[in-house]
Amino acid sequence: MSVRRFSAYGAALAMTPYLLIKISWVVGALLGLLPRAEQLSVPGFVFLNVVTIGMAAAGIALALALIRPWGERIAAVPLLACGWIGCGFLIPMIPYALLDSLLSADDGASGADAAVMPGWEASLIQLSFLGMGIGLAVALPLYLRGRWPAAFVGRVRPGAAAAAPERAHRSWPAVTALVATTVLGVTDLYWAAGGTLGLRHPSVRILEWHLQAGNFGIWSIVGAGSVWVLVRARHAALPVWIPVSLGWLASGFLVAWSCWKLPFALYLAVASPADTVWPENLAVAAVHNALGVVAGTTLLTVLLRTYRARLDGGHSRTVGADRPTAA
Repeated sequence: MSVRRFSAYGAALAMTPYLLIKISWVVGALLGLLPRAEQLSVPGFVFLNVVTIGMAAAGIALALALIRPWGERIAAVPLLACGWIGCGFLIPMIPYALLDSLLSADDGASGADAAVMPGWEASLIQLSFLGMGIGLAVALPLYLRGRWPAAFVGRVRPGAAAAAPERAHRSWPAVTALVATTVLGVTDLYWAAGGTLGLRHPSVRILEWHLQAGNFGIWSIVGAGSVWVLVRARHAALPVWIPVSLGWLASGFLVAWSCWKLPFALYLAVASPADTVWPENLAVAAVHNALGVVAGTTLLTVLLRTYRARLDGGHSRTVGADRPTAA
């Protein structure tokens, strides 16, 4: 509990500077005191930052829910949904952010934020994301382990009862998740390595783009691996929390970032602004992001079926306490 408390409060505290910076941006834009990128109108700039303010506030509330008494009384669906998307946005991006900061000479301000973000703000924002990601990475699994132990306790194939869960997993969500994550992983790793098939303007690729593609590809393969392990159940000695946790992160990552990027791809395809160029063919980008949503949601379905199968198979010491919450 002490580790969980420290991590949860640390995550909430880390995200507070980001929230305050975004609020100051909105107020400054409405009062005409804040410079902004030319390609964004004032309503567009305010709307985009109000969305991120809401996301930051939800992240802080989630972190507090992991340690405060009222967090134990929150219904499963909203808490798990916020945790799933929040972890998907932040935790898988930590290795990318660290690698990008080491390899890139950029000051952290680029694109639409370049006109309004001095270096100290960029540093605070990066620290906010890093602190929130690390805090959730520690506090959320401890919370979930205490509330839904059947998803984390035991081995991948804990005895004869594994036959029924294994048959339950061999269904269209498992096949769809495995195929979609594999296709996404191979495609993004191919692009990250320098491949140009499916790209319209490969010459505009920069280091950050290659790192993002590589990160997306790696986590897609991680998702495929977690599905394979849970469906095939060949690794009897592997603790079940490993594929479940990795699948949880990969599915949230695929859905969160695909849903974030898909509207931008559709907007660029329809509006065709002359000052904005993406490396990808916009039709390919739209299909790629839509496939990411499909891959993430079906992967989550596999994880939920795994939990229910293990619960029905008696793999939790607290089945009576878990079942109402799971339902």
